[in-house]
Order: sequence, then C-alpha cells, then structure tokens
Amino acid sequence: MKRFFKVVEKDSDGSAKKPRENENDAEAEEDKKKEPLKFMTWNANSFLLRVKNNWPNFTNLITTFDPDVIAIQEVRMPAAGAKGASKVQGEIKDDTSAAREEKKILMRALSAPPFCNYHVWWSLADSKYAGTALLVKKCFKPKCVVFNLDKLASKHEPDGRVILAEFETLRLLNTYVPNNGWKEEANSFQRRRKWDKRILEFVAQNSDKPLIWCGDLNVSHEEIDVSHPEFFSTAKLNGYIPPNKEDCGQPGFTLAERRRFGTILNEGKLVDAFRFLHKDKDMERGFSWSGNPVGRYRGKRMRIDYFLVSEKLKERIVACEMHGHGIELEGFYGSDHCPVTLELSPSSDNEDPI
Repeated sequence: MKRFFKVVEKDSDGSAKKPRENENDAEAEEDKKKEPLKFMTWNANSFLLRVKNNWPNFTNLITTFDPDVIAIQEVRMPAAGAKGASKVQGEIKDDTSAAREEKKILMRALSAPPFCNYHVWWSLADSKYAGTALLVKKCFKPKCVVFNLDKLASKHEPDGRVILAEFETLRLLNTYVPNNGWKEEANSFQRRRKWDKRILEFVAQNSDKPLIWCGDLNVSHEEIDVSHPEFFSTAKLNGYIPPNKEDCGQPGFTLAERRRFGTILNEGKLVDAFRFLHKDKDMERGFSWSGNPVGRYRGKRMRIDYFLVSEKLKERIVACEMHGHGIELEGFYGSDHCPVTLELSPSSDNEDPI
C-alpha cells in the first residue's frame, strides 16, 4: 500500500519551517480583494426557453470565455408570491405545480458546471416579463448588491430592471432599459424619458468609483450602430407619426433617445467599450440584436447591448466583442440578442482605484 507524505519545508538550521505570521490570513484577504476582469451580458429573451432549447451551446460559450460576471436581461421568470399578494422580486415563483417545475428546470441547469461556480441574484417582474439576473463567480465577493438606482437595500425597480453590484474598486450595473415604444403614452415615450432622467442622475452622482454599465440599453447611439439607418429612422407602427419629429422612427433609434444617450455618456464620463476598440462599421459582427429572419426585418440589425465603462477604465479595455453574426442569428443561442463580452487588464498595484 503506497503512502504519500507532504514535504515539510525546513529552515537553515534544519527545524521545520513555521508559516509566517498571518500568512494564511493574508492570502485569504488577497483572494477576497480580487476584482472581476471578464464580463458577459446577454438578453436571453426568456432564460427558461434558453435552458430548454439552447443550453449546451451556451454552456460551451461560458466554459470557453470563462466570465467572472454574467449579466442576464429578459429572464422572464415571475417573482415569488401568490396571486394578488405582494411579490418577492428576488425569488422565483414556486407556489403552483407548473411554477415549481419551471423553477426546478432552471435551477437544475444553474447547479451544474460551470454555472455552479457562480452565485446568482434575481430581480424579477410579477409575470413572465422583463427581469434580470446577475451571476458572479463565488471567488469574488461584492461588498453589496442592490436592485434599484437609488441604492436602497430592500427596493426593486418595477419589472426587475436593475441589479447593481459594488466591488472594492468598481461598481457593476446590469440593466434592462425600457423600450421607447412608438407613441406619446405613459408606457412608451414618457416612461423612457423618466428612465433616461434617472439614469443620468445616477451616473452623475456616483462618480466616486469606476462604473461598468452593461445590459440591453435599448438604444443605438449612432448610424454606424444600425445596419440600415434609413430603414430604422423612418420606421412607423401602423402609419402613426409622433407629433415631435425627434420621436419618429424605430424605438431605440429616434433622435430624442440617441441625444439623451449621448448626454448620459458625456455627463457620466462613460466610454462605449466596443466602439472604443472597433471604429468602423462591421456588417457581419457589429450588431447585438437582429430582426426576425422571416419578414421585413430580415437582415435588419442594431447594436443595443453595451458595456459602458468609466473613462478611468478605458485604457484597461483588452477586448469587447459581439458573439453573434450574420442574418441567420448564428451565435444568438435562440434569442434575438447575442452575448457581448468585455475583458479588462488587471489594475497595476500603484494605480489609484478611484
């Protein structure tokens, strides 16, 4: 029977070498201070459907890229709570047999490798609509995670549109931004204007730490960010033309939205990581959303999923890539959005973290 012995390090006098005082504590503290460097964002357009139909291929992407943080939008799992009762937006509904089965399918997928290596936070809507999730590798320890732009401990944004994680040297904001819609109504233009006003206030008032803001931001900033600018700028729904010219066109590509987005970038001192590295239009791999391959939106694509980083981080951007390409939605894993990834270089020891 073989026996294995651990080699004991010895000092120069031959005595067993003792661990330096607090050596283990120092290593543990160093591990805890590690900051994430690799990020992925994806509008899954129903996380459950992706688990049922596209999971092996998406799992391969996660295994290959090995992100430290995964931000998901359009989870489309309802929040816990009985019908008519207040909802628990941080937990998945499981009070009916159908809901329990759906939750079981989703959680089984997330308990298997590589997803079992992540801690998951949820912010969900009352129904199978919207919702976000944030997966952070267990070796990283956020100082706190909240679910609203006001940074209040117990509050979730309506429809579960925000998860904000604060690390030692940076904040990460995952958002599913409300669609602008087509009309001057409470749930269309007005809702989006209010959102843009709130996010502008957030980025302007939280400059004490570098920010990484990712997710489906539902806006294409410049003409280079859409495949067919003329098509999108003149798009109409049932012939309706808004009274204000700046509100005309495809939601996400109206002049009003694009100008407000530019103001948010300027006031928040934020850099579009993808455009920072990729200056030219790329008709093959330059878009994150694609229209249905059948119908008038075939081949019509937009870049509406982003990584925006504080200017202090821009020189650390190593890569920012779209993982889908072509009009047949290759690399979209069943969604109408493709995953987008960001990689940063480590900060230098003498670099000011803020």
